[in-house]
Amino acid sequence: MSQDTATIFLTHVETPIGTMVACAVEHGLCLLEFADRPTLDKQFASIKKLFNGQIVEGESSYFEMLHQQLSEYFERKRKVFSIPLVTPGTDFQQLVWKELQKVPYGITRSYKQQSIALNNLEAIRAVASANGMNRIAIIIPCHRIVGNNGDLTGYAGGLWRKQWLLDFERGTQRLDF
Repeated sequence: MSQDTATIFLTHVETPIGTMVACAVEHGLCLLEFADRPTLDKQFASIKKLFNGQIVEGESSYFEMLHQQLSEYFERKRKVFSIPLVTPGTDFQQLVWKELQKVPYGITRSYKQQSIALNNLEAIRAVASANGMNRIAIIIPCHRIVGNNGDLTGYAGGLWRKQWLLDFERGTQRLDF
């Protein structure tokens, strides 16, 4: 087994809804989570294992792009992100995360609708689980997925942030800088 380890660069990003932590590897962004997430240490352990690497604070060429695109998003100038992402996961998780990126800005879908979009109506719980494993908040917009009755359900960043993001994308949330 190789002794080579990857360097996973880490930075902090300030947003209107709190500080976020971002990590990037050689080929793209691999983590974007809220800094106050209770399970952030588990996320760090997971990406260290997935990339056989160590996390160090530092600069990545992807961080400037991330700052720019998040700024544009919060200025309502960007609805789709183009930053390269590196999202290791199972084949099913990959399908779910790709489908999440197809949910349009300002629109919500239910877990059931996501399952139907994946041609697997029986996979509602598996879709919800894969959503919960998403390591790239906002950019892979799991905040746009709601319960079948429209209720807000699980969001690692907190339900108040999910509601804020949905209201923001619908144009009903003001930004007071």
